[in-house]
Amino acid sequence: MNDEQLQARLHASDPAASLPPAAPHEVARLLEDVMATELTTESRETGTRNRGPLTWLVAAAAVLVIAGAGIFGVRALTGDDATPTADDPVVGATQLEVSAPAGNAKCMVPNAETLASVDIAFDGTVTAIDGDRVTLMPSKWYAGGPTDTVEVTAPSDQPTDAGLGFQFSAGERYLVSARDGQVSVCGFSAPYSDDLAAIYAEAFPT
Repeated sequence: MNDEQLQARLHASDPAASLPPAAPHEVARLLEDVMATELTTESRETGTRNRGPLTWLVAAAAVLVIAGAGIFGVRALTGDDATPTADDPVVGATQLEVSAPAGNAKCMVPNAETLASVDIAFDGTVTAIDGDRVTLMPSKWYAGGPTDTVEVTAPSDQPTDAGLGFQFSAGERYLVSARDGQVSVCGFSAPYSDDLAAIYAEAFPT
């Protein structure tokens, strides 16, 4: 009888097959109880020679259950519910918006020290524009995320009035930063350039 046949036979004769599986620690305790119970006369001299077949059958069943529980645990850690690492984009979108600066706020020259205080920063390309909604696909995350897309709600007619200073264009590459869901303006978010990329790299050293 091979392992598959034994497992099928055990499953068919299991009166508790319809019950939910026991927790691994409970199965381990049951296995210890079974192995410690003398179903036949046994002494130090006879060892396991006279141990009945039922003892080994039950022990084998317990081992199979424990092995199954171990496999289930591994799958739980490596399946869809596994916690993503910082390098694995999360399926979904980061939501940002562009708002007009309050009052007579003045702009400062983009610098690494100020940029380092934001909670979102990425290098991405616009993949779609639908009205005021712009969708970007990040190619690099400097801070925050990571998600596979970023959706920015931005004025489509007068971006300068909102302090952004530019309009998003499909297929173009941008460096974008944000704090508390608000896109940074005054040049901290802008079309990609080597100069701005150098500031991002200084603000978020790897």
